[in-house]
Amino acid sequence: MFKKRIKYLFLSFGVIFLLFRLSIYVFRLPSYTISTTGKLYVVNKGSRDVQVIDLSNGKEIAEIPIDMLSYEAITTADERRIVATNYESDGGFAVKILNTKNNEVEKTIGLEGYKVNGIIALPEANKVALVDYHNDDLLVLNVETDSIEKQISTKQKKSHLLVHHPNQAIVYVTNIDSGSISVIDLNLNKVIKIINCGLGRKGIAITPDGSELWVTNTKLNTISIINTNTYEVIETLNSGNEAIKLNFSIDGKYCFIVNSTEGVVSVFNQKSKKKIKTIHLHGKGSILERVLYHTPRPVNILMHPNGLYAFVTNSNANKIEVIDMKTLTLVSTIGTGKIPDGLAFVE
Repeated sequence: MFKKRIKYLFLSFGVIFLLFRLSIYVFRLPSYTISTTGKLYVVNKGSRDVQVIDLSNGKEIAEIPIDMLSYEAITTADERRIVATNYESDGGFAVKILNTKNNEVEKTIGLEGYKVNGIIALPEANKVALVDYHNDDLLVLNVETDSIEKQISTKQKKSHLLVHHPNQAIVYVTNIDSGSISVIDLNLNKVIKIINCGLGRKGIAITPDGSELWVTNTKLNTISIINTNTYEVIETLNSGNEAIKLNFSIDGKYCFIVNSTEGVVSVFNQKSKKKIKTIHLHGKGSILERVLYHTPRPVNILMHPNGLYAFVTNSNANKIEVIDMKTLTLVSTIGTGKIPDGLAFVE
């Protein structure tokens, strides 16, 4: 009789454990409930591929092996190509060019001697700008001729990410170790200003009208706001823990900051400089939520050009979290490969 009770007890615990694991599996499944235009390209660091998502239904339409550790990718001005950078020397110093029509690797451009990470599209469809974090240079690469057309020193240490002024031939580069921004004139091919901001300078975004730079400081958990006319820091805001990337809404009204270790997205009003909302990713709320979900780690954010949605990379959960820009709430998730990071969009 006693042995039977023990047997039933173990069986009951086994059933409960299986139901518990099944519940976790169900809660962690992606759930896509919206429909919009275009294709989302997701760079998965762990699985070393680029995933192509049809945003009309949230389904994967291609998985492109790139065989390199990539954090960043951009769409060229004509949307014919995705360009992804390689963050490690293993596999060669190179960038991968992906064709957006057939979703295949078009070619690999070798960059021996350069270690590139940050990348932006330039107005010319055949050109991109890269940050060489080993030599602390800004590079202008022609993706059709495979040639580096410009190499401009940032004059700072550990240069990392960059943005382009929407109306001028000016590029702004973040410098982590120097705690600064290098302002580079692409017509003069030189640094025209160094803006000192603080330690750990990393993510950077520019308002759609080009009037302000917003820059994250991961070591101080702050955001420096810089006037692009005077090159002065006009305000410093408190961010969440480990603010990495940030981006403006298409209309420029709001700035969204992803706070990695805190698992939240902070939303600031651009004019008032006030935080209007904190969007919590699932996994750090109640005890039950902590059990059912992965610990969230948002690391990147991309705006849909139609202004209706924002896409946030949740690297720990292997998901893209979708924010409704009207309600500023999470409305959908997209399943990805291992450790997603960089994002790019093609209409």
